Amino acid sequence: MSCTRRLSTLCLTLAAIALAAMPRVAAAAEDEMQSYLAATATQGTIPPGTRITMDNWRKYKEFMPPGMVAMFEGKYFWKMPSDVVMEIGPTVDHPLPPSYREATEKYSGQVRIVTLPNGGMNIENYVAGMPFPNPQEPHKGWKILVDEWFPPGAHLYVQSPETGLVSFCTQDRFGNRACVRSTLIYRALAFNTDPGVPRVEPGAGGAYYSEYIMVDEPEESKYTADLTLFWQDFTRQEDNYVFVPALRRTMRLSVSARCAPLLGSDMTHDDQKTGFNGGFVNFQANWLGDRKILGQMELTTADGKFPENYDLPLGWAKPSWGKWSLRDAYIIDVRRIPALSAGYCYGKRVMFLDKQTIAPLWIELYDSNMQPWKFAHLAKGPLTDPASGQTYAWGRYIEQYWDVQNDHASHIFGADAKGRDTVINGAVPEQYKDITRYSTPGGLMHIMQ
Repeated sequence: MSCTRRLSTLCLTLAAIALAAMPRVAAAAEDEMQSYLAATATQGTIPPGTRITMDNWRKYKEFMPPGMVAMFEGKYFWKMPSDVVMEIGPTVDHPLPPSYREATEKYSGQVRIVTLPNGGMNIENYVAGMPFPNPQEPHKGWKILVDEWFPPGAHLYVQSPETGLVSFCTQDRFGNRACVRSTLIYRALAFNTDPGVPRVEPGAGGAYYSEYIMVDEPEESKYTADLTLFWQDFTRQEDNYVFVPALRRTMRLSVSARCAPLLGSDMTHDDQKTGFNGGFVNFQANWLGDRKILGQMELTTADGKFPENYDLPLGWAKPSWGKWSLRDAYIIDVRRIPALSAGYCYGKRVMFLDKQTIAPLWIELYDSNMQPWKFAHLAKGPLTDPASGQTYAWGRYIEQYWDVQNDHASHIFGADAKGRDTVINGAVPEQYKDITRYSTPGGLMHIMQ
């Protein structure tokens, strides 16, 4: 046998061993989740006023998702700082906006599920509001996922030079960090429930939702812009466009770009919008259970110092960001349908969703081998629309992603260093309400003009 042939045989043997090990690795991940669910099946409570620290966190681990427990245990590079403090406040009621609740009551009863030829599922007869306000089996997990796709949020979210930019800050294991500050315009173009907003906006062009982000700082990246369009036809893949300043042209990206980093962060396009993109028709979701979870739904931004003063190396939420509370949460396991799973960025996404608002509180992302890859903490705070007076729990925000495989982290701050916050609906400056400019590919060509 020649050397080359011996090496080939060795390579084939190693490959066979690796392939044989993959099911065991995946099974270990499933066993870990089942162990978590069993250990938290009976929960107590945490009195308001409690301060969770490194000295007493084990008393409250039953209210923590597995990834949060792992960071308290020091399992990964990203560990809780020794002086971590999580102040517990009362669980606050966040009623759904009246117009969203009314649409839910009026239209949810007519929503139907249809099965697609590739094994996925879709909905028909959806008009507005929450499609499945009381999700039950069959398909309970998938119904919860669809609800998360149509959250009780405002019709228009804007961060801009006039109102305050959004910050995408990244850091590595050596403490190196970089921040990109950007204009952000997210707009619901259809299925609207906000007072005074058409159900389908003129100029929507078949789109349901648009996400526009343009870099303002640093100067060398200025005018780089990203536009994602989601369609009223839920079976249609979202379209993604990038404006490249050096070329002064717009490029349409392939569907595979959904797994590419967003503005150099640890978020992908499929982590955008509400913590989940990609179209519910392409995914299956299993309901794992309901639990009381530590969530941060009372985020405050009064000190306005988030982009500059997060703690290294973890960047964990500080008491000045707002109090934590126990939130009743759905837990769902989300995966691409088998027909579309090859080549997708994640093996599965475990989502902890606030039952009242369907807001993601915590997300755990796994690679294709079902190994933990990223943990995400999504803090929310209410905002009130000055025009309608409606309050939205999906208002101000801070999102944090920790990549535990590559020791990298990203922090997305909705407030800027001057304390300016996200603006919604009636508080949005008029120039950012232009659909053509900020919700169509042609609008990208107006950049730098």
